[in-house]
Amino acid sequence: MAASAVDPSTAHLALPFFDEAHRALARELLPWAAAQAVDERDDRAACRDWVRRLGDGGWLRYCVPAASGGALERLDSRALVLLRETLAFHSPLADFAFAMQGLGSGAITLAGSAAQQAGYLAPVGRGDKIAAFALSEPEAGSDVGAMAMRAEPTADGWRLTGEKTWISNGGIADFYCVFAKTDPAAGSRGITAFIVDASTPGLDTSAHIEVMAPHPLATLRFDGCTVPRTAQLGELNGGFKLAMRTLDIFRASVAGAALGMARRALAEAIQHAQKRKMFGQTLADFQLTQAKLGEMAALIDSAALLTYRAAWMRDDSERRGAPAVGDLTAAAAMAKMCATENASRVIDMALQMHGGLGVKVGTKVESLYRDIRSLRIYEGATEVQQLIIGKAVLRNP
Repeated sequence: MAASAVDPSTAHLALPFFDEAHRALARELLPWAAAQAVDERDDRAACRDWVRRLGDGGWLRYCVPAASGGALERLDSRALVLLRETLAFHSPLADFAFAMQGLGSGAITLAGSAAQQAGYLAPVGRGDKIAAFALSEPEAGSDVGAMAMRAEPTADGWRLTGEKTWISNGGIADFYCVFAKTDPAAGSRGITAFIVDASTPGLDTSAHIEVMAPHPLATLRFDGCTVPRTAQLGELNGGFKLAMRTLDIFRASVAGAALGMARRALAEAIQHAQKRKMFGQTLADFQLTQAKLGEMAALIDSAALLTYRAAWMRDDSERRGAPAVGDLTAAAAMAKMCATENASRVIDMALQMHGGLGVKVGTKVESLYRDIRSLRIYEGATEVQQLIIGKAVLRNP
């Protein structure tokens, strides 16, 4: 990734959702992100490079709490949103590398024993270990209760048998937070989490998955994979709640990543419109262009307000040690749904404005067009977010 030829707007940092610590974080991150130059032609090598750079830069310290070497006392949703928004503006792959460190270790932050937190969180925050979150299966994506992977007790631990797929960082992670059925008859109430080191015998991570916007994905196969009793993460049969709590923390940050990509698309569109000559004037001089740019800006700002609100609600709830005012899960779902859907529209309009250049491989809007698509699916597809919001509305009409 070369240094950006366009700069992101920072006007949103003045909004009351943020405090001075967040503004200082953003001001420091912006020049750092713009100065990085990573060869991303090999997505796996690039992700390793990004994790190392993010660790050396101190940015991964925002993925873990202060007790484990983190930058802040606890995971802060607004910091995560700002980090992902800025990184995604410059490189969606950098955002991916950062986000997976947080998501992959989030369950350990929430429910890990002192020994587990000491062994995994500090290395994650330094970039010494790459983390992964292994929940999805071939027949269990949104329907987590349909999970088929089994964890059976042994004399001194657990034997894991089954398959996980669409696992981000699959094949490059040093450890996986894995969810498996420990009580097959109990549905989602019979799931337990485990920490599985990549070197564990019986774990095969070699089945890489190629996707339209390259980043490390793999299918994991567990063939009698044995882990010690101390690998259990959190309560027995408490894995579903733990997975949902982990996803709740990071759902608003997915919206932040979408905002970053949308802001970059708008910046590229503005720059192109101001330079492109047509019929004796620039593309920006046409009223139709101005109308499109206005629509793009409104789509971004409306999603941003929902995103920052959701992050603020969670942080405020954590700070007060009390339930959030309003439905926090629904607020995060609104943010994720609107930000990813709006970003897709913004990027599509930016590509259209570029004309033939928009579909030329190697242009920024072309890569953004591919990068944004998966955000409408992972960590809860748009349709799942709609269901979450709809149920909340029915509870509190």
